[in-house]
Amino acid sequence: MARAEVKNRFTRIELLTVKENTGVSANCNRIINAATSEWIKFIAGDDILLPNCIADNRAFAEKNPEAKVIFSQVKLYKEKFTGSAYIRDIPANYPDNLMHPELTAKDQFELLLLADRINYTPSYFFSKQAVLAVGGYEEHHTGIEDYPMWLKLTKAGYRLHYFHHPTVGYRMHANALNNNAWQGTVRPDYNKIHQMRQQVAHPYLPWEIAARENFAFYVARIVTFFNLHQRTGMVKKAYRFIIHYLNPFNYLYHIKKRLPGSHRASHFY
Repeated sequence: MARAEVKNRFTRIELLTVKENTGVSANCNRIINAATSEWIKFIAGDDILLPNCIADNRAFAEKNPEAKVIFSQVKLYKEKFTGSAYIRDIPANYPDNLMHPELTAKDQFELLLLADRINYTPSYFFSKQAVLAVGGYEEHHTGIEDYPMWLKLTKAGYRLHYFHHPTVGYRMHANALNNNAWQGTVRPDYNKIHQMRQQVAHPYLPWEIAARENFAFYVARIVTFFNLHQRTGMVKKAYRFIIHYLNPFNYLYHIKKRLPGSHRASHFY
């Protein structure tokens, strides 16, 4: 891109560098603190912004002044951004998902405590002040920045808004940091993910749901100790059988789920 074209397209360009790798969460905080605009749009190495991405998000924000955290559809590609590599748009089932207009921030918080239900993170467009108000990103979670932030925002009362229109593209490939193509018994990052959930989710979950996850974690530790975590076939089947059918907290959960009125108390049942 020619220098003159860059000047016409951007009002300010700044390169931020650090002496050592401090993780994605710390990088997010640096970007936010350096930004001078009201709204921020992250773009990662596997993302592209569609031509009207910023304009579409700003238009939605202007029409919905209460919206401080906005998501939209993502065009999914495999390996490269070409027409032949296009897979689909996600999410496809709106409004029957986390972004249903009738769900409050509290509803979204409870649903997110159970699992990270947002697979269209590249579309994330947010108010700088909203993220600063909840304390920014948790830098000790070096490689898992998004999920803790969704919990912090919704817990603080910021409803996650959404408009059903593609604004970004995402390229899936084998070397991506969040590649989910693992075929073994226990994912390599399972320990890190579980430790993060123990800190950000378990304190707010019913005890039997947290205990159910802890049981599965300790089974995974045993599988890993005996160096069976990369195995498939019977090992994988046995692991799944144990964590689902020999997990006593699964049965406690299902008993509680069937108690009268339990489904009305929260989204946990």
